[in-house]
Amino acid sequence: MKYIVAIIQPSRLTAVHEALVAVGVEGLTSSEVQGYGRQKGKSEIYRGAEYTVHFLPKVKIELAVSAEMADKAVEAIKSVSATGKIGDGKIFILNLEDAMRIRTGETGVDAL
Repeated sequence: MKYIVAIIQPSRLTAVHEALVAVGVEGLTSSEVQGYGRQKGKSEIYRGAEYTVHFLPKVKIELAVSAEMADKAVEAIKSVSATGKIGDGKIFILNLEDAMRIRTGETGVDAL
């Protein structure tokens, strides 16, 4: 099993969700987060004064999938998130040792 964490632009969340559903992903979690990478924030002018915003709004999505589904899920995220511009985000793929569905006690891939 794999645990996928992706940091994406907020405007791409709906497209990523639709792409993941299309490849068979059955569940994900999303969170509104703030951060920066190579963008290093941005400058904005408000009422004549310049402000630097260091942390930019992003969306973090997390999903657990079978090893066979991982490549499809990563490609789905990448294909709809990429604009070619700095700030598109990152995808992290981790090995997932085990999972358990609380309601039934199922473990492993059956719990996903």
